[in-house]
This record gives sequence, structure tokens and C-alpha cells, in this order.
Amino acid sequence: MSWRELLPPWLVIVAGLTGIVLLCVSTKDVPIAPLRTKYGIVLDASPSRTILFIYQWTTTKANKTGVIKECSSCTVQGPEISNYSDSPQKVGKSLDTCLNWAQSKIPAEQHSQTPLYLGAATSIMQLNLSHPTRSDDLLAALTVALKSSPFDFQGVQILSSPDKEAFNWVAVNYILENFFKYDWRGQMVPSTNRMAGVLSIGGTSTQLTSKVEEGNQIPKDGVRLQLYEQTHTVYTHHCPCHGTDQLRSRLLSTLIQEQRSSKTVPNPCWPLSYSQEVQWNSVHTGPCAVSDDTLDIPNPDQVFNITGTSNPTACMRLVQSLLNSSSSCSFFNNSPKSADKLLQTRFLVISEAMDFLRKTAPSPDLGQAVNKLCEMSVKELVKESQTSLDALADYCTVSAFIFQLSTKGYISDFNQSIQAAFQIGDTSSVWTLGYLLSLTNTIPQDSPSFLKGIDPGVWSLLLILFVVLLTGSFMRISYRVMVKENSRSNRNSSVFDDN
Repeated sequence: MSWRELLPPWLVIVAGLTGIVLLCVSTKDVPIAPLRTKYGIVLDASPSRTILFIYQWTTTKANKTGVIKECSSCTVQGPEISNYSDSPQKVGKSLDTCLNWAQSKIPAEQHSQTPLYLGAATSIMQLNLSHPTRSDDLLAALTVALKSSPFDFQGVQILSSPDKEAFNWVAVNYILENFFKYDWRGQMVPSTNRMAGVLSIGGTSTQLTSKVEEGNQIPKDGVRLQLYEQTHTVYTHHCPCHGTDQLRSRLLSTLIQEQRSSKTVPNPCWPLSYSQEVQWNSVHTGPCAVSDDTLDIPNPDQVFNITGTSNPTACMRLVQSLLNSSSSCSFFNNSPKSADKLLQTRFLVISEAMDFLRKTAPSPDLGQAVNKLCEMSVKELVKESQTSLDALADYCTVSAFIFQLSTKGYISDFNQSIQAAFQIGDTSSVWTLGYLLSLTNTIPQDSPSFLKGIDPGVWSLLLILFVVLLTGSFMRISYRVMVKENSRSNRNSSVFDDN
């Protein structure tokens, strides 16, 4: 057998070995299907209402923490949960509509794998302190009702104020992409943004939450959080007597005392033509009550007619005087070192009044926006929102309070909105997003299935190699057939010649 006959088989062997080497060296794992979506449910049992939130994220995590993509919610009809303390057997029935809605939103095959959490704050905590037996019965009834749902109920957690504000902080910085961001290719990369603070205005108090910088002493009631493989310590400065309800009461009691014996009292912070009958003991009670010792104190049952005048300048002065005379708010009593740290942080405000202000009086200047809001009539306020008029009437006071904080150096991000960035709906429930984000660290991550894949360049090389191999093999076969035909033809012709 000549070397020419051995050459094609050796070429086939070499080409095959080359193909095998290329396949083994240059392959990579490629997911065979889109990653499955996971769901989580959080029930926000707040003092005013109960809302069920559904959050969803892909099974792939970013540095062990979930990347939540979407949110939808259902408001539970009826009173808030603590009001069922007298008849706890009815609390489960009140949740049925929203639980059925959640079942329709989440694929049936994932119901048993979907964690369900209940976060309760002030109202349940107060009930537990005042009537522990009723509180235990109510929580037991809730547990029975939620365990009977098809979801994986994880229990009831009563959140302290620092915990809730820490979760607000997590949600705000997540939405603002301060933990990570997406580059032009749509891939996640570490964020270089500075962490934002959160100014949260509740009914009775205001909270200022910010990150404790590395190297500083960690406060005793600071909250440590592990997110995206980084540890953050968050601290909340609590300011009693400066929530929406308390600001209103303090402002009205100041106005009534200034008018002395007059039964009709003008309020520059209320819209023109809006009025209310107010009893003195309804606005002058508790530790936040304001009294001027130089003025006569009205009788407890005395009633005053408070009438709005829509005067933003006078309202600003009045709110400023309330803050200047405040002795209960730690915002203005920090040591210079800690105050400087706070003043370097930009704060995003969580407040229904601020959301209304962004919507109705868009302006890069917070002072101008507050002036515009405080000049709005009752008709204009009602036209812009379905919120009750009594609540809308106090938006000017709260907005003026936020503006006065900004003049003291607490920089607020007026243009940033949680509602616009993430469909939370009610910004008072934004903590539920931060709560679930922190819990995704404990939720197992599914391992996706993969196929072996090769780079396009290697694939092209293999294609050319195998085309050449097949072409050469075909040509070799054709050549051998032709040689055999010629050999047979020559033998036949020699036979004829012998004959």
C-alpha cells in the first residue's frame, strides 16, 4: 500500500482529533431556558389599613440577594387588623378577597413555594402592651387563617420602629440604584452612588434614617443589614411630636392661644373657605401639647371655628416658630460632629404630602412648590386627589415643615419619587420592599440547567473543517470508484484481445 493511499485516512483521523479538541477546550455553559420567576407576599398591617403586596424576582441572585422586578398590591377591605381584637375569628375572613386575588396572580404550581410574611407595626405592638391576651388571640387567629392558605406562611413579625425605618432605607436605596446599577449592556455593575437617607413623616413623629459610615461608633439601637455581600449599619433619629397629626394639633393650639378670646380663628396653612369646629382639649392633650404661659388657657370643652386663609408666607413663619421652639426633636440637638454627618447626606422624603406636592406643583425649587400648594383652593385640592379633604387640608403644613428642614441643612431630594420609580402605590408601605429584599438572602437559589455551547468563531472553524473533511472523503470515494471501473474495463478489453 503506497503513502498516497494512506494519506486520506490519516487526514480523517487528524481532522477528527482537531474537532474533538476544539469542542472540549472552547465550550461554555449556556442556560437552556429562561430563568424561572419566584414570588413573595408581604402583608403590611399598618395602623390605618392592611395591604397585601406581591413581589417577584428571577431565581438568579446578585451577590446572594434577590433582584426584585415587579410589584402589585391589594388593599384589604374593612378596618385594620388590631380592630379585630374583640372578634379575632373574623380577621381571617377579611383577608380572603386579597388572598384569592394573590392565588390568581401567582401560577398554581408555585403556590406552595411562595413565602408569605406578615409585618405588623405600631397598632399590634400597642395592643400587645395594653391587652396581651387579646393580642395573643388575634395573632393566633391570623396564624390559623394564613396557614390555611396555599402559600408558605412564615409567621408574624412585629416590627420595631428602627427595623421598619431601616427597611425603608433599603427600599429607597434599592430603587435609586445605590447598591448596584445596570450598564449600557443591561448587566449589573457596582454602583458608585452615595447612599441616600430617608426622611419619613408619620402620624405622630418624624424619622431621619441614614447609614453609619465606616469607622464611626455603631449606635446601640443601630440596625445591621447584609445586602449584596455588603454589610450596612443604619441608624434612625427619632423626632416625636413632629408627625402629621401632632404638627396639626400643635399649630392649631398655638393659633387658638394667640387669638385669646376670639371664637373664630384664622389658619394661614388651611385652604381658603375650608373650616372646622375644633374643641380645645382635642388639640391640647398629651406630651406634645403647646402652651404659652403668658396667655389664658381656654376651657377644655371650649369650641373654636378654625377657618383657612391660604397664606403661604404666614404659614411658613408659623411652622418655623414651631420648630424653633421645639425641645423634643433630636434633629436639632445633635453634637456638631454627628450633625455634620447628617448634613452631608441627601434625604428622600416619604410622605403623602410630598407625593402630592410633586404631582400638583412640579418645580425645581421646593419653596416655590410649597407656596403654590399653600395657595390652592379647596376645589383645586379635591380635583387633584381622591384623598379626603381633611387630610388634604394639612398638606400645606407638612410641606412647609419639610421646607423648613431643608433650610436647616437637611437636603431633600425633591425630584426623586418612590412612586414613580417603583409601583409601590402607597409610599407609607415602601418598607415592605426593603423587608423582602433582606429576606431573599435566606431564600434558596435554584440551579438552572445548562447546555454546552461554543463561540461563533470556533463554530465557523469546525464547520469549515468538517465541510473540507466531507468534500475530501466524497472525492476520495469517487476516485476509488473511478479506479475500480477503469480496472474492470481494462480487464474486459484484455479478455477480448486474447480471444
